[in-house]
Amino acid sequence: MFKPIGSSEATITVFLDSEPIAARSGETIAACLLRAGVSHFRTTPISGSPRLPFCMIGHCFDCLIDIEGIGSRQACLSQVRDGMRVRTQKGVTTITGAGSQ
Repeated sequence: MFKPIGSSEATITVFLDSEPIAARSGETIAACLLRAGVSHFRTTPISGSPRLPFCMIGHCFDCLIDIEGIGSRQACLSQVRDGMRVRTQKGVTTITGAGSQ
């Protein structure tokens, strides 16, 4: 049904919470993490409910994640880079701060 853009071979590595995940050049962080079976990208500030991407086009904000120390970034709109470090976002995180609070 879907055809990958670029290489379908996972040739680069990203790190989610320090764990290596094989990634494909040209894919988004959200696609990479979903393909790897990640259980959630963030938790909500009030109830702590886990969230995963919903719309995959930048409208819903359920894919918020900490990317390279900057929180509240949309994983569905950000492409992977070799060696990239992302972290599961827990609760409230500053957009321009240096990581999760």
